[in-house]
Amino acid sequence: MENTSHENNKRIAKNTMFLYFRSILLLFVGLYTSREVLAQLGVSDFGIYNVVGGVIVLFSFIQNAMSSATSRFFTFDLGKGDFEQLKKTFSLSVVIHIFTALLILVLGETVGLWFLNTQLVIPEDRMEAANFVYQFSVLSACVGILQVPYMVAINAHERMKVYAYFGIADAVFKLAIVISLGFASVDKLKFYSFLLFAVYVVMVGFYWVYCHKSFPETHFKWFWDKRMFLERMGFGGWNMTQGIVSVSALQGVNMLVNVFFGVLANAAIGIMTTVLNATGQFSNNLAAAFNPQIIKTYAKSDFEALHKLMFRYCKFIFLLCYIIAIPLVLNMDFILHLWLKEVPLYAVILCQIRLIEWNICMVQHPFSAAIYASGKIRKFVIIDNIFIAAIFFILWFLFSKEFSIVAVPCVHLIINCIRSTNMFFMANNIVHISIRKLITNVILPLSVVVIISIPLPVFLSSHFSELSLFVVSTIGFFCVLLPIAYFLVLDSTEKELVKKMVAKCKNCFC
Repeated sequence: MENTSHENNKRIAKNTMFLYFRSILLLFVGLYTSREVLAQLGVSDFGIYNVVGGVIVLFSFIQNAMSSATSRFFTFDLGKGDFEQLKKTFSLSVVIHIFTALLILVLGETVGLWFLNTQLVIPEDRMEAANFVYQFSVLSACVGILQVPYMVAINAHERMKVYAYFGIADAVFKLAIVISLGFASVDKLKFYSFLLFAVYVVMVGFYWVYCHKSFPETHFKWFWDKRMFLERMGFGGWNMTQGIVSVSALQGVNMLVNVFFGVLANAAIGIMTTVLNATGQFSNNLAAAFNPQIIKTYAKSDFEALHKLMFRYCKFIFLLCYIIAIPLVLNMDFILHLWLKEVPLYAVILCQIRLIEWNICMVQHPFSAAIYASGKIRKFVIIDNIFIAAIFFILWFLFSKEFSIVAVPCVHLIINCIRSTNMFFMANNIVHISIRKLITNVILPLSVVVIISIPLPVFLSSHFSELSLFVVSTIGFFCVLLPIAYFLVLDSTEKELVKKMVAKCKNCFC
């Protein structure tokens, strides 16, 4: 048992290192490409791309639901060591995703097309370009969903090095697209959407080739089993309802901003979303390192090990996100003006509040992972959907009372903190976490870290400006944070994990 736990810890440390450095690279590439896209397209076309390309997000809930179901059952079967069942699970997943892609195509060319041309506020002279962008967004969604089973296989096998390389390749392709925009003599908005679709096609090919060579269970053969299908669709169905509510509410907020404030405000929301997505790579990649272990541990019914893993997950995800969030929040005005040639109004405060909310709510990840590992998601989804839907209706009310778009991140902060609390209690009912141990081992140490580490960079911010502030406050923050986090938050096992990660980093650069 100790050897197994030791190997799992080593795997988590290794995977976390790969994914964290992948995230850093993708963060800088993503920020640069977003800056250049805004500069090349202009604020108006960037706003159009944000709202029109976002229409297809209304259908991505189907992809997300099927992805979660595929990941849960594939990883669960892998954890139990049932490889015959694993082959059936993969082949059935491919069949389901093919039909899902067809469903997205039908919905996109009917409901979505109607919504684009009748409900959105878009300048008349850009409607033709908006429809062009929309068509390739629909095709990108269809191609992307066919990639899901292969991504799930890589994550379930914890081949995070490969996952990191593919992510870097995707970023390089998108960087090349941005560079090519500067030389394009055609409509840049159309050109950009077409090239993004081409990247989706290339990446699907990469994933298929690697999985076909590395994992025998991913050799697709037509398979159908009604019981398995209903079981997965039952799980995926509840995921889908959550996706419908979540994506509709969040994209609905984008539509509300468009209706009440116009496409220039959509540009500010687009910058906020870009920053959140870029930094969100850190939490998503850490989840990719931990989630397979949580599902596999749950499949073995080893709840003592599961609790330790969840506590470790809480601490690591909060600290790794905290390291990113606070320097960005304190220097957001400088960073956006350095990054963008034209900073949309309200973009700075929108980004700051959403980053604070992102960091606070990261501790929900271990609890939601445990809920999904159990498969008992019906009650959780129903309650969570109520909170998610409330975001849209609260903002609708506030905008009607002439509140500014700053209400968007403020409402998200309040509602998502409530959602995180609900996730803990739901997970506690399933895996019976010790609240005393959670408070003692996780909440109190992390609270001490925040209380001690914040004053110095805030104090420095009042004595420096721009670049000097960014450098001095960031260095000061790290000098305070790292030692107190190491000695006050991490236990002996976690300290060993950190030492191994640092050693691997040294080997990479030496």
